[in-house]
Amino acid sequence: MKKLVIVFLLLVAVVAFFAFDLDTVLTLENIKANQAQLLEIRDNAPFVTSLVFFSLYVLVTALSLPGAAIMTLLGGGLFGLVWGFVLISFASSLGATLAFLVSRYLLRDSVQKRFGDKLAAINKGVEREGAFYLFTLRLVPIFPFFLINILMGLTPIKTWSFYWVSQVGMLAGTLVFTNAGTQLAKIDSLSGILSPGLLFSFALLGLFPLIAKKLTETLKKKKVYTKWTKPSRFDRNLVVIGAGAAGLVSAYIGAAVKAKVTLVEAEKMGGDCLNYGCVPSKALIKSAKIVHYLKNAGHYGLEDNSPSFSFKKVMQRVHAIIATVEPHDSVERYTKLGVEVLKGYATVVDPWTVEIAFENGEKKRLTTRAIIIAAGARPFVPPLPGIEDSEYLTSDTLWDKLAERDTVPERLVILGGGPIGCELAQSFARLGANVVQIERGAVIMGREDLEVSAFARASLEKDGVTVLTEHSAQRCIQDDQGKAVIVENGGQKKRVDYDVFICAVGRSARLDGYGLENLGIKTERTVVTNEYLETIYPNILAAGDVAGPYQFTHTAGHQAWYAAVNALFGEWKKFKVDYSVIPWTTFIDPEVARVGLNEQEARGRGIKYEVTRFGIDDLDRAIADGSAEGFVKVLTVPGKDRILGVTIVGAHGGDLLSEFVLAMKHGLGLNKILGTIHTYPTLAEANKYVAGEWKRAHAPHKLLAWVEKYHTWKRGQ
Repeated sequence: MKKLVIVFLLLVAVVAFFAFDLDTVLTLENIKANQAQLLEIRDNAPFVTSLVFFSLYVLVTALSLPGAAIMTLLGGGLFGLVWGFVLISFASSLGATLAFLVSRYLLRDSVQKRFGDKLAAINKGVEREGAFYLFTLRLVPIFPFFLINILMGLTPIKTWSFYWVSQVGMLAGTLVFTNAGTQLAKIDSLSGILSPGLLFSFALLGLFPLIAKKLTETLKKKKVYTKWTKPSRFDRNLVVIGAGAAGLVSAYIGAAVKAKVTLVEAEKMGGDCLNYGCVPSKALIKSAKIVHYLKNAGHYGLEDNSPSFSFKKVMQRVHAIIATVEPHDSVERYTKLGVEVLKGYATVVDPWTVEIAFENGEKKRLTTRAIIIAAGARPFVPPLPGIEDSEYLTSDTLWDKLAERDTVPERLVILGGGPIGCELAQSFARLGANVVQIERGAVIMGREDLEVSAFARASLEKDGVTVLTEHSAQRCIQDDQGKAVIVENGGQKKRVDYDVFICAVGRSARLDGYGLENLGIKTERTVVTNEYLETIYPNILAAGDVAGPYQFTHTAGHQAWYAAVNALFGEWKKFKVDYSVIPWTTFIDPEVARVGLNEQEARGRGIKYEVTRFGIDDLDRAIADGSAEGFVKVLTVPGKDRILGVTIVGAHGGDLLSEFVLAMKHGLGLNKILGTIHTYPTLAEANKYVAGEWKRAHAPHKLLAWVEKYHTWKRGQ
């Protein structure tokens, strides 16, 4: 109601302005014709005249009414250059701020809710440099000031910042117009003031902040490098530290554009994904799935059976698959691509020098134009009392430590309810282990919607996993009964015995040992970078897990492109890394795949959405495959088919997600997916059917009613 009242009063004021022909009063011809009379009024009551003029100026500006330029001329003509300039300067800034506040109060919330995702980048830019950009706009009177007032009200810029920047930024234009007003009798039109030459001068003035900013950035960069001596020549164009996904892609891109690149890796080529993460875990998942199929063969019209197998052979297969993939990331392959690969420990000595320490004790220093830190991450181990003596394993160490076992561990405890913990828990349970999964949060897979977390929990429990949510690990112990972890739930403590204890509570960036602290490069949970993946030194960049904010192989490769291009060509053109469409999948069975927003994120960010669902249990191919469980859930802009996010729970969910990733990346809506032919019978039809569900919910019912009448009429012909 308050907003409606304000809108009503504003409309009344605007209507009155035109109804009483006040727009004709504020014309150059009119004030010139009445200048003598106005001067007489000023002479008789200078204070009152100043107050009335000031108030009218504020009102006209606040209501965004035409006439501010004429009133500025009038102010110069009535009060002279000095006093007129003072009155107009403060009145224009105060009126602009009132218009800004009205726009903010009436429009900002609704605009941000409706277009929040599109405005996210603008909001961040305004929060960071809004005052600078406002100042630039205020210096150039070509831009309508009333429009600037309204639009800035929709952004997060602070009111005080808006006021003082407007006060300072409009000084030049105000001075020009006020001075022109002192010669009011000689002015025939506004074009006489805003001559092409003057507009060009203002344009140059508006460019001054941009030039100043560029100069400031240059000086800032120079200051960062002050204490270091830059080499006159360089051994390399690029040195990449770490041969995981981000490092390999960075080196590949550098070599592809004919740069001289050195890739340094202290341990195994391929990094975490090849050796400890994606590849071995998916190999284990597949073996566990085959065991699951055999145990549940009756589901497919066959006979259930309990397969006998050697766990050692399962682990041998895992290592064989690593070995098969290994050549893709090998020293030999990258050497052939033109990359120099060095096996050793790299330390950044100064912004252009990297020292490599080899296992034989020798050291080598390379000077380089640019450096990319792609050191990856390691499993995080919480500081639980007794954990160091518990013989715990992590997602990095379990593949070697368990490789020699003939049988699956009988009692296995997994600490952590995230994707890694869930994948391992289900796989080992399917292979026959008694698995207890401990998660201190209320749900497993806490980043997903509650229904997805519940679905995942039900799937794990169906395979025999004991899931203990809201259980906090207190300490690890060893006594006469064996090894155990003590957990607490609601003040009650209990003992969970185990033969093997796997810690899977997440991964932390590798930040130590690379010389970052000596260079003053900031680190928090990751290396601190800007939107170009640059550290405080523009020629030292970071990519992959060590840079965050995601810890996925595909995002590491995605970042690597930006890091490599910015490192090699940043002096000419830089690219901001794009995180707008990031997909991921948790490879439990059925898979959980997502891109964009889910419901809990949309609610948390105040973004309005509609939900469309399609149950995979109704899909022909899923029924035929015996995998008729799960769903596709799509979030769209209310009333539109634009996709905000998709969650797929079902067999091959990660593969099915790709169509939605493509659609979101290129702005294709559900109507486009619905209009695309999908092979029958395939699981991919689920994507088309969910689009059909959206279309059905948004059918033009009124139009269809008329169409029905039309067909009725046709039958009577």
